[in-house]
Amino acid sequence: MTPETSEPLIEDWDLLRSFLPPNWEDLAGRTGALRKLRKDKSPDSLLRTLLLHLACGHSLRETVVRARRANLADLSDVALLKRLRKSRDWLQALCIELFREQGLAAGAAVGGAEVRAFDGTTVKEPGRTGSLWRVHYSLRLPSLTCDFFKLTRTKGEGTGESLTQFPIAAGDKVLADRGYSTGRGIRHVADAGGQVTVRVNSGALRLEAMDGECLDLVKSMKPLRRPGMIGSLEAWVRAGEEATVPGRVCALRKTEEATRIAVQKARREARSKGREVQPSTLELAKYVILFTTVPEAEWSDSEVLDWYRTRWQVELTFKRFKSLAQLGALPKHHDDSAKAWLYGKLLVALLVEKLIHHASSISPWGYDLAPETATQRLA
Repeated sequence: MTPETSEPLIEDWDLLRSFLPPNWEDLAGRTGALRKLRKDKSPDSLLRTLLLHLACGHSLRETVVRARRANLADLSDVALLKRLRKSRDWLQALCIELFREQGLAAGAAVGGAEVRAFDGTTVKEPGRTGSLWRVHYSLRLPSLTCDFFKLTRTKGEGTGESLTQFPIAAGDKVLADRGYSTGRGIRHVADAGGQVTVRVNSGALRLEAMDGECLDLVKSMKPLRRPGMIGSLEAWVRAGEEATVPGRVCALRKTEEATRIAVQKARREARSKGREVQPSTLELAKYVILFTTVPEAEWSDSEVLDWYRTRWQVELTFKRFKSLAQLGALPKHHDDSAKAWLYGKLLVALLVEKLIHHASSISPWGYDLAPETATQRLA
């Protein structure tokens, strides 16, 4: 690499480094990322080498060749994989620090009444027998900032999509799709002092009327005869043998085109599972049906539906992760390596978000002009 080509790379790295947390180098030592490094113990060189692999998408073998040519590190691809594994806690800590810069905390409940959208996505190791991982993710609205993420396997106890995967603070308002529509999850939010709005999955969520009988959703939706009509009724969610959570059902009659698409999707899903679609499923496909524990005095029926529409922002975040950070395939076979790779990808996505946010406010020239910066009088 010639000096002419290396200088722009150094300048780019100085710019990117300015967006890292102030204590990023100290965290490398505290988390053990530099432990047993025989040659270069520089966190700067280590992170640059890791980002060649994580951000640029180079293979381990290509990364070590590029790192050697750039005088960043002289190691084998096997050694780099081990170094990535040892950097797992460092990469996670860097993500958490970027959250804290926004006044948020990752992995712990956060205070204040906020609207939070929950979702999950899976990433797969390559190959026919590659294992799957699930990323559980929480996005705050309308700021579009992540306040929590968690990595689990996709099989086994405690790995599925559930509201119980997320920490809840008193006053939190949670939005979630039909995959989180369970009584146990709704009770988890309610017991912590939060409020939840969730898309109703009639096959998984037991709704009860005021008399304690099972709520007939098909019959309840009949008065909504025209597209755009909104209705609501009081209901209780059964969350155990004796426990119930009070709330209300808010519903919107879809347009004919939206109904047609929903019916086609329901038929497709039924065929893929080798069963007949139920008449009630086709009837309920005409509506958007939500269950919410937010009092009507805080959110009207229309506001509940409008806020739920904003949940799509978390879907866009995952699309951004999978495109910008290439969070689509998991090319690691060891648990620690896989988690380190995922934390690294999340770090890349968070840095991209920070760069975009910064660039939308001021021109990001990459220099921190402290008060004591020396100046010169120009002729």
